Amino acid sequence: MGERLDERRADAAAEAEAGPVVVDPAMAPPAAEPAARPGPKTPEGKSPVPVAPSGDHAPDHVPPPPSYAPAVAARPDPVLAVPWSMRVAAEVGWRLLVLAGTLYVLTQAISAIALVVLAFVAALLITALLQPTVARLKRMGLPRGVATAVTAISGFVIMGLVGWFVVWQVMDNLDDLSNKVRDGIEELKRWALNSPFHVTEDQINQIAKNLSDTIGANTNEITSAGLQGVTVLVEVLTGILLAMFSTLFLLYDGPKIWQWVLKLVPAAARPGVAGAGPQAWRTLTAYVRGTVIVALIDAICIGVGIYFLGVPMAVPLAVFIFLFAFIPLVGAVISGALAVVVALVTDGVFNALMVLVVVLAVQQIEGHVLQPFILGRAVRVHPLAVVLSVAAGGLVAGIGGAVVAVPLVAVTNTVVGYLRAYARENALRSAVAAEEAPAAEPVPVAADRE
Repeated sequence: MGERLDERRADAAAEAEAGPVVVDPAMAPPAAEPAARPGPKTPEGKSPVPVAPSGDHAPDHVPPPPSYAPAVAARPDPVLAVPWSMRVAAEVGWRLLVLAGTLYVLTQAISAIALVVLAFVAALLITALLQPTVARLKRMGLPRGVATAVTAISGFVIMGLVGWFVVWQVMDNLDDLSNKVRDGIEELKRWALNSPFHVTEDQINQIAKNLSDTIGANTNEITSAGLQGVTVLVEVLTGILLAMFSTLFLLYDGPKIWQWVLKLVPAAARPGVAGAGPQAWRTLTAYVRGTVIVALIDAICIGVGIYFLGVPMAVPLAVFIFLFAFIPLVGAVISGALAVVVALVTDGVFNALMVLVVVLAVQQIEGHVLQPFILGRAVRVHPLAVVLSVAAGGLVAGIGGAVVAVPLVAVTNTVVGYLRAYARENALRSAVAAEEAPAAEPVPVAADRE
């Protein structure tokens, strides 16, 4: 024991003579924390709060709380504090607001140039009707310009002749119609006098006088309405000219115009849009041609029926039925009601009922036989979607909006379906390509030289 103490004393003396040894701080063991000075004693003899040592030995960090201190729960992340359903509703809500704002701005822009938009849409519909004829003439050997000119001129001449024929028939039968309307009013007056409602002739004359006074008191409004009608007529003629020129250029340069439109689409979405465009055009072409055929059959059948029933102006009424057939559901109701009213005023209640039977029978055949067979399932739209789209189109752009609403919905349905199928096909191809790709071979490593 004594020998070991002597050895340790000799080693300590040797180290003192050799001087201080420099130690690498990185290799030095962590220093023990200095003990805290005891604070003031409590009656029980315990120090409740440890006091940090003063001087050079004071630590550079806050000591942890004592074990008996109450635990404070950490506040959660505000995002996690919001329920998941509310977060989803907020995400959907602001996106819907952005979409609604975009649609509102777009609607306002379209309303500002409604005449140009409707003229171009009408040109698209006419082009969809005439483009197969241009393609047929080109296959027969005619140049594109000649085929376009022949088709456009023939189409516009036929439309002009139809319009002239309608005006001629109306003007030719106007006197006869006026006489029959007058007779119908007298018949209605006699029926009212003999009806159980106890209507007197003085009351009827008073009603007629009130109508006359109302017309005389609102002469200024009627005059302004006439002037407004002249303005509308000028706008209609302008729209017809725009539609004619647009149709001519769409028939001649349709593919080039489509290629230019594709250049405006982002490159990532261009292949899908390029494939959806022809599908949308085929849907529009099928819709327009099918609607024309169905409207023509309706006009011929109802026109022949009311002609044999002796209703005046049967031919103009048939033309009106043909034109109103381009407004689905609503147009058939309006044109049928017009024919029934003319028959009621001119030929009495029995003829009006017979006209109503003819109109309802033809419309039932149209809805259950003609439209499914001619239009097909590709361009069929649910009746609820038809009613809502026609109402929305009518509120936004009047009769023109009601006409173009249904083909717009049909084309949109086709485009969305194609893009969904295209995205699904791309995802499937990517998965198959990933499965068929060969696994990456390990890079050979040179063996260590001995």
